[in-house]
Amino acid sequence: MSKITGNLHSFRFPKGADARQRWALTVGRDGFTLLQALYAPDTPAWLCHVEEVQVLRTAWVQQYHRDEKGGALAGGKDLPPGRLRLSSPYDIDTRYSVKRGAGWDGYKVHFTETCEPNALHLITNVVTTDATVPDVEITAPVHDALAARRLLPAVHLVDSGYTSAALLVAAAGQNIELMGPVRGDTAAQGRAGGGLGQDACTVDWPALTATCPRGQRSISWSAQRKPTGTEIIRVHFAKTDCDACPVRAACTSAKSKWGRSLPLLTQPQQQALDQRRREQKTDEWQAAYGTRAGVEGTISQAVRVTRTRTTPYRGLRKTHLGHALIAAGLNLYRLDAWWTGTPIRTTHISRFAHLGLELIA
Repeated sequence: MSKITGNLHSFRFPKGADARQRWALTVGRDGFTLLQALYAPDTPAWLCHVEEVQVLRTAWVQQYHRDEKGGALAGGKDLPPGRLRLSSPYDIDTRYSVKRGAGWDGYKVHFTETCEPNALHLITNVVTTDATVPDVEITAPVHDALAARRLLPAVHLVDSGYTSAALLVAAAGQNIELMGPVRGDTAAQGRAGGGLGQDACTVDWPALTATCPRGQRSISWSAQRKPTGTEIIRVHFAKTDCDACPVRAACTSAKSKWGRSLPLLTQPQQQALDQRRREQKTDEWQAAYGTRAGVEGTISQAVRVTRTRTTPYRGLRKTHLGHALIAAGLNLYRLDAWWTGTPIRTTHISRFAHLGLELIA
């Protein structure tokens, strides 16, 4: 084991892809040799239960295959999903994720705060997850946590990552207006500038039919389920109707036995989704939604005043405790500012921007 000396950083790796591959295989064989010795019959059994040994074993199971040469790197589909794959030997709860081109090993923190105008804004809920958990999975737990403390809002402003048709319906069931934008029509026709999107068709839910913009009615309506478990409805129009249609090019490119295919969610979800898509295009909705930008100031304050982007703790539970203490500290900071009449800090404007404003004036 004399090969391993000091801390390993990227600048200490061998140069070149081939050299790094050979180095990784050497490390893999060394690791297998160590694990084989640790799990040998004559080795004290307690050694196998040491946390560091368990982490080493998990990492090698995930990253290597045992072959006739002693070890081979796993890759691609051979690696476990990101949610299960270790990203650091120092904290086995962290995971690697990428968002907007930036990658990191660690966690995510989600703050919920009050936002009434001319009132004190306080953080009411904190959720910490590993970095791979998508935002859309946080909305329902946040509502449940707020409900348990009788803090459910009438309106919950969120960004698009926290919304879905199912969540709009579920929130309405708790008397919450989940106010956040939803994705537009993802079908090719909906994305096309002059295309006839899904909203161009009229759905008659009691009759289980849909009517296209040219007045043709669907001939097939079937309930289905996606591999993810999501219930959907698949509506088909007749191939003969679509083939003879003068606006076919703007409506469908179907080449199967059917004409246009229309995928729908269940009635409550589809209607909620359609309504939100219409609402979010209006100036009134956009003006009301503008309040959500205030939470960006909360995140900025947390980063500037505390250690939100880094954590001195290991493990999800301790990191969450740290985030909860940060939220409590920010609330005390805000209470002091409220009681002493300290004005809210405005958006920072650089000296260069100030100069531009002065020149305009």
